[in-house]
Amino acid sequence: MESLANLIMGFGVALTPYNVAIASVGVFLGIIIGVLPGLGGTSGVAILLPLTFVMPSTSAIIFLTSIYWGALFGGVITSILFNIPGEPWSVAATFDGYPLAKEGRAGYALSVAFIGGFFASLFSILLFTFFAPPLAELALRFGPPEYFAVMLLAFSTFVGLGGGSAVKNLVSALIGFLLASVGLDIVTGTPRLTFDSVTLLSGFSFVTVCIGLFGIGEILLSAEESLEFRGEQGKIGLRDVITTVVDIFRSWLTWLTGTILGFWVGVLPGTGATPASFMAYGMAKQYSRYPEKFGTGVMEGVLSTQSAAQAAGIGALLPLVTLGVPGSPTAAVMLGGLYIWGLQPGPLLFIEKPDFVWGLIASMYIGNIIGLLMCLLLVPFFTIILRIPYAILAPLIVLLSAVGSYAVSNRLFDVWLMLFFGVVGYAFKKLQIPLAPLAIGLVLGDMTETAMRQSIIMSRGSLSIFFTRPIAATCTIIALFLFIFPSLRIMFPWMRDRLWAPRGGG
Repeated sequence: MESLANLIMGFGVALTPYNVAIASVGVFLGIIIGVLPGLGGTSGVAILLPLTFVMPSTSAIIFLTSIYWGALFGGVITSILFNIPGEPWSVAATFDGYPLAKEGRAGYALSVAFIGGFFASLFSILLFTFFAPPLAELALRFGPPEYFAVMLLAFSTFVGLGGGSAVKNLVSALIGFLLASVGLDIVTGTPRLTFDSVTLLSGFSFVTVCIGLFGIGEILLSAEESLEFRGEQGKIGLRDVITTVVDIFRSWLTWLTGTILGFWVGVLPGTGATPASFMAYGMAKQYSRYPEKFGTGVMEGVLSTQSAAQAAGIGALLPLVTLGVPGSPTAAVMLGGLYIWGLQPGPLLFIEKPDFVWGLIASMYIGNIIGLLMCLLLVPFFTIILRIPYAILAPLIVLLSAVGSYAVSNRLFDVWLMLFFGVVGYAFKKLQIPLAPLAIGLVLGDMTETAMRQSIIMSRGSLSIFFTRPIAATCTIIALFLFIFPSLRIMFPWMRDRLWAPRGGG
């Protein structure tokens, strides 16, 4: 009851006209930032942080978090419409969102992402409101062995992700791991696979590679096949929204799994929405009744990824507020803002500044409602872009992608890198080699290697560390089971039907 009373007090703070206006502006800017490839919520929050120095601390944090919510909504737009990830966490949304757009169902795909993400945010905020302290304390018990076990669990959900040839899936994943290993060795500090190039010391940017693979590659393929984007104008009315809500509730298990998984991954310090979205997609496909349809335009593919991403965005703020430990790069930027405003995050913040903490929590509800309404109202504008002639649209997309790639590190090299991987993406599609395993290996490979090597150092070379720590052992055993589960599912078909049977439109 105390939490409920504090939440009501927080709404009194967040619903002031000034704070509502600040939240609306922040969400709108966040959507634009999310749509622009390569910019991202972290960059947007960092760029706009100086604007908050003239605001009260509560209004400032509402503004920054609203930018974050807007970016979470906006990042999926270009993924679905153009196969260009607006954000790293929206890469998984391209797997089924873009095929839906090519079928003329862009509006439906966007509404699934927006509404599914909104419900995931709402559920996650409720968890944040009532279970913040114990969850944050549990997250602090995670060390390198636990992180490696979680990453191993993530990879176990990706078994058979690409479909088709197992050899091609393996080759694609190994290329992703190889790209992730380029740069400085995390233990010795020596260059690795850089070929004496100073430029490669920082490795390959995940955003740049994915813009090339998915965006430029698709443009080249479209230019060869038909010189046009195969999409139709989307319009969303009340009936479409109701249909989407019904479909989401039919696939409630997929939504709930993605939401809980995303929230927990977001709570873990240093993870964020990107691994959460991949994990949720892999799990949704792994236990679907029709896994072979994933990647061809399945509603659950969009629902799982966006639900996990939105939930992870909420979860990342939990350790920041309760313990002063950022759960994502964006939360780390916000942590700097708290120090600038003279606030010390941690348990005492709930006592010393209750109006700040509960005003922030209440603004999460408000910001996500504003984000949903803005996105639904702007969907006809976004989908009408598909009707622009290809001769005009393609150069604009390439230009926008080049700007986004350059903005990652302010290097012209990244633009050439984007073009190179665009050709690679085109070649992979012509050879029918799936891109999803490559993207997964690239985004999770570095994190997995870091956690594994730190764990091995801790245990002086013994693998037993992954089985002697309770949390790590639990995740590792589950992961090993999931690795062999596809074989069991083939041997015992009833396991698939009874253990996981989501339903819904696709």
